[in-house]
Amino acid sequence: MSPHTLIRVLLIGISIMATLTTTQRAEAEPTRPNILWITSEDNGPHLGCYGDTYADTPHIDALAAKSLRFRHCWSNAPVCAPARTTIISGMHATSLGGHHMRSGVRLPADMKLYPQVLREADYYCTNHSKTDYNFANGDAGWQKGGGKSPWRNRPDESTPFMSVINFTISHESQIRKRPHTLVHDPAKAPLPKYHPDTPEVRHDWAQYYDKLTEMDKMVGSVLKDLEADGLADSTIIFYYGDHGSGMPRSKRWPFDSGLRVPLLVHVPEQFRSLAPKDYTAGGESTQLVSFVDLAPTVISLAGVKPPAYMQGTAFAGAFAGPSKPYLFGWRGRMDERVDMVRSCTDGRYVYMRHFYPDRPYLKHVDYMFQTPTTRVWKQMFDEGKLNQDQAKFWQPKPAEELFDLESDPDEVNNLAGDAEHTERVSMMRDAVHRWMVDTGDMGMFPEAEMHRVVPEDQSPREYALSHTALMTRLAETALDATNFDSDMTTEKAIELSADPDAVIRFWAVRGIGIRNANTPAAIQAVKRAMNDESPSVAIAACEAMQVIGDKADQQAVTDRLLELANVQRVGHFAAIEALNVLDLQIPLDAKLKKQIAALPRSLRKPPPRVGKYVGRLVDDISSATP
Repeated sequence: MSPHTLIRVLLIGISIMATLTTTQRAEAEPTRPNILWITSEDNGPHLGCYGDTYADTPHIDALAAKSLRFRHCWSNAPVCAPARTTIISGMHATSLGGHHMRSGVRLPADMKLYPQVLREADYYCTNHSKTDYNFANGDAGWQKGGGKSPWRNRPDESTPFMSVINFTISHESQIRKRPHTLVHDPAKAPLPKYHPDTPEVRHDWAQYYDKLTEMDKMVGSVLKDLEADGLADSTIIFYYGDHGSGMPRSKRWPFDSGLRVPLLVHVPEQFRSLAPKDYTAGGESTQLVSFVDLAPTVISLAGVKPPAYMQGTAFAGAFAGPSKPYLFGWRGRMDERVDMVRSCTDGRYVYMRHFYPDRPYLKHVDYMFQTPTTRVWKQMFDEGKLNQDQAKFWQPKPAEELFDLESDPDEVNNLAGDAEHTERVSMMRDAVHRWMVDTGDMGMFPEAEMHRVVPEDQSPREYALSHTALMTRLAETALDATNFDSDMTTEKAIELSADPDAVIRFWAVRGIGIRNANTPAAIQAVKRAMNDESPSVAIAACEAMQVIGDKADQQAVTDRLLELANVQRVGHFAAIEALNVLDLQIPLDAKLKKQIAALPRSLRKPPPRVGKYVGRLVDDISSATP
């Protein structure tokens, strides 16, 4: 064989070996999946694929027929901003102090949000077009060039994409939009037991379903574009709603009706190794998943290990983790109304823990009262025209509730006091307690107090991690103080009302008021607390004194609350807290309403995203009719 022939043979051999090596590498390391999240606003699982016969959602139903449908997915928060904060961070917004609607808190400097993690893995990440996150610093990491077919704008076809496409057509604001010609028959609208059966309510529910049909068409359009571009076989698709329906008592409340959302996950054949463990096309999963799990899951699908600080558990991909026994939800300040609720579910039972049991479920929230259902519901309550299931939500709450979703899907029958459920209530109560401690729940701090004690150059999360002993003691104090049947005695509450930590004093004073502990020692402790250095403690003391004080004390309470409701003296967060307590004062006479109307409405430079709430409260309280 000549030298030239030998060289030619060697070159051919080298070429063949290189081709084989490349092929083996491609087989060992398949192309990474594209990931598409299609999201819709303010809708629970009111879809045909979830068994809702009133719904008309053929495109989503067709997607479900080739996807895994999750029966139990919670949004963790029953309103958009904290829910989306949880999604993008992979952490409960309560751990970040970003659980209120709305707010702007600092994130830890070294924390990465999931788009940032994916971009480091060379993914093209876009969002069309909703962010609404409760943090004041940092870039979410989204790239420009979104739109409803964002993959067309990526640098080249070899770049994997992760895109979110969000539809607002089903949002709460669209339910009440008039004029609207109904497509769904309002006479056939399924009404929950807690809503009165009136034409206004039936119209709102029918219009809600109309909007879901419109949203369904938009989902179908996106899926059609993906198919037309030849990407359907290389794209993992999620479809989910961002929390429960926009109807009152669903939105803003951590019942199952406010937290349970549809979640469909479609995994193409070539990526089935990344699918959830129980994946079957057209099947149903009973695994418990929630929004805190979405960031770890999408990172896991990209082949990257989720950051250790993320609290969620991936349910798909290379780093999928174990199933959970419980999901957790919460409620913080909802626009201008202060509240604190924690809930959990095992898939069948829902446990709720109220930290303001002395206040009604529903109070006037300007945005919510623009929906006709809300207005007629409240009017009928005032007129005494509601049955027990409908009226309860305008009245004070129990400390604990337990609902059986099998026998009571509308969550109106509280089983917490039934002897047969004693053990279950105890287990779920303990689970909530452990979760609050383990996650560093900053919701245990009144919002004004959180902003007062956390240094400006520190995030609430970093503060919680550096005060673990306080967080543990705080959870026990808050739970005991707000439970009518706990072991906390009046004497213990009085002792804690002088604690070195203001947030402990806050819950101790609340406990005295909730128990109506009107002993001389308790009254003296509360009067002292009315002048506490912490505005939140002083406001809590005023609220307690409304209950335990005599008539001679009430004018001093009113005067102090008016001082604490002055936003220019105490800031927005404390003013909101004080106005919420003033609104509970009876009687709210003409003189007091005039004094409230004269209060300043805002600072020139309010904190992020909360500038309108003081003014809304001033308007509502000063114009309220008896």
